[in-house]
Amino acid sequence: MPTIFEIFGLRFFFYSDEHLPIHVHIEYGGNDAKIEIATRKVVINRGLKPRELRQAKQLIEMYEKEIIKAWHDYFDKE
Repeated sequence: MPTIFEIFGLRFFFYSDEHLPIHVHIEYGGNDAKIEIATRKVVINRGLKPRELRQAKQLIEMYEKEIIKAWHDYFDKE
C-alpha cells in the first residue's frame, strides 16, 4: 500500500487495488478513515476524532494536486 505522505502523524495512503472516485485513506493512532478527494466526503471513519478529520481535510486541500498526481502515477501504469 503506497504511502503518499505523513504529516502530524497522519499517514495518507492508497491500497494497491483501489477504484474510482479518487480517494485517500488516512491512518492515525491505530484508527483510520477514507475521504474522497473531490468532495472531501468522509466515506468511512473508524475512530478518527473530529479534530483529526478536520486536519486531514485541510491537508487534502493543501496537497490535492500531489495526491491526484500520486494516484495517476500509481494506477495509470496499465
